[in-house]
Amino acid sequence: MSTLEARNALDIARRSDGPSRPILDQIADKWSMTVLAVLDEPRRFNEIKRHLDGVTQRVLTQTLRRLERNGMIRRRVLPTSPVGVEYSRTPLGESVWEVFGQVYAWVNANADEILAHQADYDRRHGCRDASPRTADSGSAVSLVS
Repeated sequence: MSTLEARNALDIARRSDGPSRPILDQIADKWSMTVLAVLDEPRRFNEIKRHLDGVTQRVLTQTLRRLERNGMIRRRVLPTSPVGVEYSRTPLGESVWEVFGQVYAWVNANADEILAHQADYDRRHGCRDASPRTADSGSAVSLVS
């Protein structure tokens, strides 16, 4: 991609009404990439829910619908009694997961440095509410506090 193409893409992405905004919002939301991670193999709704600590049935349903609408997952009705539904990644979902996997690897590789910067910032600015986190605590690393 040329510099001009990259600049034009950024200009479009920055617009709150741009065509990419809803897709970027979904990719950056709390659950979408986690759902795609869980869908490393086809899974039923309750199996997905069991893998996602803290997600509500309503939020998971909404997330699955948006992912399906955007073509990132496939919903397949199973010929069982009672009828079951199975979700899996589409080729488009696989491709976005590949990219996100690189971002996730970057976060993990840099988590300690990011946490150190956060702690330094909090000390310099007198932030009292900031609780120290570690990369191993199971908490998500906060890139923006």
